[in-house]
Amino acid sequence: MERLNIQFVSAQTRTGLLTAQEAQHIQQLHEENRQFLCIPRRPYWDRTTSAEDLKQAERESFLEWRRQLAHLEEEKNLILTPFERNLEFWRQLWRVIERSDIVVQIVDARNPLLFRCQDLENYVKEVSSDKENMILINKADLLSEEQRAAWAHFFEKEGVKVVFWSALAECKRLAGEAKGLDTEDVAEDPGDSEDESSSQEEDDTTQDSAEGTDKCTDNAFQTDNGVLVSDDDSSDEYEDCEDDEEDAWQTCSEDESWGQVNTTAPKSMENRTDGAAVQCVVQEQNRNIRNFSHLVQRNELLEIFKTMHSGPRVKAGEVNVGLVGYPNVGKSSTINTILGNKKVSVSATPGRTKHFQTLYVEPGLCLCDCPGLVMPSFISTKAEMICSGILPIDQMRDHVPPISLVCQHIPRNILEATYGINIIRPREDEDPDRKPTAEELLTAYGCMRGFMTAHGQPDQPRSARYVLKDYVSGKLLYCHPPPGVHPNDFQHQHERCPESIAVQASEKVKPEKNTKVKQIENVVDKTFFHQENIRALMKGVRATMGYRPGSGLVSVTAPNAENVVGKPWKKHGNRNKKEKIRRITKHLEA
Repeated sequence: MERLNIQFVSAQTRTGLLTAQEAQHIQQLHEENRQFLCIPRRPYWDRTTSAEDLKQAERESFLEWRRQLAHLEEEKNLILTPFERNLEFWRQLWRVIERSDIVVQIVDARNPLLFRCQDLENYVKEVSSDKENMILINKADLLSEEQRAAWAHFFEKEGVKVVFWSALAECKRLAGEAKGLDTEDVAEDPGDSEDESSSQEEDDTTQDSAEGTDKCTDNAFQTDNGVLVSDDDSSDEYEDCEDDEEDAWQTCSEDESWGQVNTTAPKSMENRTDGAAVQCVVQEQNRNIRNFSHLVQRNELLEIFKTMHSGPRVKAGEVNVGLVGYPNVGKSSTINTILGNKKVSVSATPGRTKHFQTLYVEPGLCLCDCPGLVMPSFISTKAEMICSGILPIDQMRDHVPPISLVCQHIPRNILEATYGINIIRPREDEDPDRKPTAEELLTAYGCMRGFMTAHGQPDQPRSARYVLKDYVSGKLLYCHPPPGVHPNDFQHQHERCPESIAVQASEKVKPEKNTKVKQIENVVDKTFFHQENIRALMKGVRATMGYRPGSGLVSVTAPNAENVVGKPWKKHGNRNKKEKIRRITKHLEA
């Protein structure tokens, strides 16, 4: 009986990479079904809606949204990002949007379009047309000035306000300034420092007495380097929604203090049918947006937050800025850098923040940190999600596809120069300029680091985790270009990297040859010892006779232990060897 469902599996399918035809087909499917890619909306509600009815309506709307995305995955065979399937997390997002005047999407500078959710921008305008959208491109220090200018021009054409920012670089800069101020203070007159310390002690005593007389100052803040810091570590500086809260699903707009949002929420729900009209209005408003490509500092970012929103605000006399984005893009790090100290826990594992928190930077400016939400988005392969940091590296099952993607993005010379390794070269029958395979890279890296299995082979899964973490952290840097720009023309950082170590080693100045070469004048001895099948008197011949069998003359150096093969000759042993050589030559001449 013959099998008719035979399928030939090529070597490229093992790597998990797509061919050019497959990538083009998938991209076409993405464009055709992009209209069905949306985030869940909160159903219509007003003051007459009971809590049970609203909760039931939210569940039904959420299930309908999940059915729509499941249809895309099953019927259209499209791969989506592992979007959040927990309704409680989306309720946190609804709370942040409704109480914010400016909704800031934080994206990774290496691939902004993957982390940007266009439907979120539409939903913000549906809730209230007075709210503003902004994209904060974090980790922008990994981009060059030309790359930032290209992205600024692209988003300017899209009508979106973008700001380039690096939480890590700004934190280091502020720390350096603080150290410089500390050294200057130490160099001042010690008498002045004593006066300042005494005045500080007096202020502390007065503060303590004030706290003892009036216990209603828990929300009071003291200024420290322009940042408001809570007097008590356990103060009400941030509002955290606990897991066991029965009313955690309610939004802050349902409170009496957020009455303005209550009036706008029903209107926004009624206007959802006019989505096209809202989009046209947004485009008209965003035509005059101009983006700059420089890396902003903390003070500039705060000034942008204060001046960007000019319409009616959710809370009078206060600007609320909501920070939204994927897990592990730097939302909590951005807040800690703005506040000047650690107020939000940070972790390399996606999903550290569980509930939204509000923190006051200064009077009139409040930041709202939303939990990291994976928005529904199209993606070609799961390897891209691992390399983008969306999926945890320690939980991956197959390391070959993501490492193969790294090998396609990072040139061979960059890998060799970064890790100090020599990746095996292609065979003679292969393309000499081909990319290294995952096995070749991991074998070279495992041997260099000493990662071996029990059978003495390089431990490739362990090596893959280290390489992928370097790729996600930016040590192996690859930046996705804007649409219309070729990826190879956008990698300016690869042009500045030196050549591989093997090429550098070959370009080093070779040591000068020793001109004092001992010539062998006896032709008989030369022809005799050039016969490769003769093994007699091979020990130590290279150093004493000045030649190597089968390769002609070589330079002669001092007969030390390194040059002489085997044990060095003793004085009498050397004399006996010469006598044997003379006997052999006489025998050949006879």
